[in-house]
Amino acid sequence: MTRILIVEDVKETRLWLRAMAESAFQASDIHEAASMRAGLAAVNSVDFDLALIDLGLPDGSGLEVLRNLKLVRSEATCIVTTVMGDDAHIVAALSAGADGYLLKDTPPDLFERQLKQLADGTPALSPSIARRIMEHFRYTGPAASPEDELTPREREVLGLIGRGLRNSDVAQDLDLAESTVASHIKSIYRKLGISSRAEAAWHATRMGLSTAR
Repeated sequence: MTRILIVEDVKETRLWLRAMAESAFQASDIHEAASMRAGLAAVNSVDFDLALIDLGLPDGSGLEVLRNLKLVRSEATCIVTTVMGDDAHIVAALSAGADGYLLKDTPPDLFERQLKQLADGTPALSPSIARRIMEHFRYTGPAASPEDELTPREREVLGLIGRGLRNSDVAQDLDLAESTVASHIKSIYRKLGISSRAEAAWHATRMGLSTAR
């Protein structure tokens, strides 16, 4: 059963997100929070697998909920659901560890499809957000290719996390200690100048590393 947290202060939107989650994940246990405080309380009491988090909440930022969830359950998938699609909010969310970024005006069928593809390890990104991320890297990325600095083992690890594998799965696949995998991921993030699985998946796909073996 997929345990899902929805953090959204507008009741109508919260109900809509719940319907999307219930449709995308047939067997799910859904919890709702209408404020940052309620969201923080929830992440400290339930081991969530997925969270849909609004940014602008009455008592603070949804990023605080996201950061806290990543601290207590690093493997949880955190998707920002918002109306704000500017570069500043996108970069802030990805830097905080967001695994996806969906705009609330995304058509319902596409929104649901984005959620379903999480099972395949594909980040949930509204098309306009994906384009902005690509433009950001195009205009701000270093002239040299940072992937050239990756060791063969780091490229293997990047390919596996790009397919959505958890650290424990990567460790088993490569016959490594989980702490060693974590160390490789830290090095990969540093070399590529990234800070989230969504960015790692984008790089892995671009480099042709995320094709299932």
